[in-house]
Amino acid sequence: MPSLGRRAALAAPALLLARGTAAQEAWPGRPVTLIVPWAPGGSNDVAARLLTPALEARFGQPFVVENRPGGGGSLGMGMAARARPDGYTLLVSSASNHVFHPLIAQDLGYDVQQALQPICMLVDVPNVLAVSNAFGVRTVPELIEKVRRMRGGASFGSSGVGSSNHLAGELLKLRTGLDLTHVPYRGGGQAIADLISDTVPMVFLNLPTISGPAAAGQVRIIAVGSAERVRSRPEIPTIQEQGVPDFAVRSWTGLFAPRGTPPAVTQALAPALREILETPAIRQRLTDMGSEPIWMDAAETERFVRADVERWGPVVKAAKVTLD
Repeated sequence: MPSLGRRAALAAPALLLARGTAAQEAWPGRPVTLIVPWAPGGSNDVAARLLTPALEARFGQPFVVENRPGGGGSLGMGMAARARPDGYTLLVSSASNHVFHPLIAQDLGYDVQQALQPICMLVDVPNVLAVSNAFGVRTVPELIEKVRRMRGGASFGSSGVGSSNHLAGELLKLRTGLDLTHVPYRGGGQAIADLISDTVPMVFLNLPTISGPAAAGQVRIIAVGSAERVRSRPEIPTIQEQGVPDFAVRSWTGLFAPRGTPPAVTQALAPALREILETPAIRQRLTDMGSEPIWMDAAETERFVRADVERWGPVVKAAKVTLD
């Protein structure tokens, strides 16, 4: 019969293996950070904070939203791309971060597609064109006519250089020939404040970001940038149907992780988020903000993002968008 010491020695490898297996299965065993590369109050931030309570209830650990604005979203995205791929640092990203900014940046220091892997797509986020009440226009044709009469043209604000909002304004310039000067902000909140005061006469922003001030009558939304009207706001016409041909800009919010993150993390998070997005309360809240759940798995999300990059590359080149 083996001695007590011998039995312990024989059992030790099995205990270590069991502990290793348990550690792998225990994700998350501590708080998870969700990096949002924009200031608080933007559509990505709103979506992240809407979903985190449900994630915490599901997984039993805090999911902490960490806003890291700067560089058109590149600061926060770079932090996520360089983070340890252990499942405890994730990125709430968007078309601005994954598509538009990489197309106009000279060198981010990494390849976005190689550095970050998708977990799932979350929501579709419409862009809108809004004007100050003092600007005195109610339609896109009225805006075009007024800007053409203005010596030196007009300015438009966005949530930052390389954002989907910025590219929407550049596309409007390209399609109409208007003299428009881009005024970048570090987030939608600052742009809205200047729109309300008529410091800037018009902005392109995401609908969830500006829907509150618009509902309060502080600013006026005159068009949506998507190809079709938004189901939750069918009264707002598109830019395209108001006479601007081939105009379609959409944004989205998705969840990404540093490349090499264990498959178990994706396999746990993606189906959980699908169920969360299907709950009536979450769907209604997103709809009320003007967004729409569009869950896709990792493979679908990767194909979707690559198609977006291919579609926008020629537009960015034709519009001669730069980071200057």
